Amino acid sequence: MTQDVTIKITDREGIIHEVLAPTDMNMNVMELVSAYELAPEGTIGICGGMAMCASCQCYVLNQVTLPERNDDEEAMLSEAFNVKDNSRLGCQIYITNALEGLEIALAPES
Repeated sequence: MTQDVTIKITDREGIIHEVLAPTDMNMNVMELVSAYELAPEGTIGICGGMAMCASCQCYVLNQVTLPERNDDEEAMLSEAFNVKDNSRLGCQIYITNALEGLEIALAPES
């Protein structure tokens, strides 16, 4: 049986949104932010989730087990602005049951 997980997302204005994310739609965090309209249209997911623009960069705020960064994500983050040790690309984090309780903050627009 599939279930939704709860994720807390701090938008670029500093407002915290607690959202439900489906685990059965192969959705990623970037798509979740877009679906809930937590970033102005055209400011997130510019490359369509191909790990080529860093517009969906976010900061992971708590200890939730995430998949390791792949080579494309590492390469994009090495060129992006405002990168921190806890930076990830939202398009590379797919929503699974393991993300229950994830807390992230959207990185500022570059």
